[in-house]
Amino acid sequence: MHSDDHLLEAERDVRKRLVGYSIDFDAANAVSNIYRAAAAVRRSAEGGVLAPHSLSWGGLTILWVLWIWGEQSTARLAEECDLSKGTLTGMVGTLESQGLVVRRKLESDRRRVMVELTEDGEALIADLFPRFNSFEAGVLSGLSSAEQQELARLLRVVIRNVESLE
Repeated sequence: MHSDDHLLEAERDVRKRLVGYSIDFDAANAVSNIYRAAAAVRRSAEGGVLAPHSLSWGGLTILWVLWIWGEQSTARLAEECDLSKGTLTGMVGTLESQGLVVRRKLESDRRRVMVELTEDGEALIADLFPRFNSFEAGVLSGLSSAEQQELARLLRVVIRNVESLE
């Protein structure tokens, strides 16, 4: 667990170590904290609300995308979940072995594979998501609704900036 003092101390240590370099420390601190926050959220979710269901963050993401948007081609699912096709294949295999999703090849194009939720997969995500959302609310409990909305807006700006660099 990191206290605010510890995180600020780490930022001061970086600043001291990089004296003489032309560094945008505000940008470095912000990006570092985006990474730290994302890693902490993922670790906590996987160790808490997802562990009893043998789900990883990626597994939850796959179930969520299929629940919201329905059956997807593996190419589209990989894109929506921000996973490589190889990583997606392994994760879908795990979810399939748990009886949560099924794969099928399209008759019109045997190279295309479609993935959809099973009844068990649909039941799991429908039951799990409200508990996951309670976890999300707990993660942001120190922020007002307006601050949460502003954080989401600012992170969307960061995402667009990253996409424009690619």
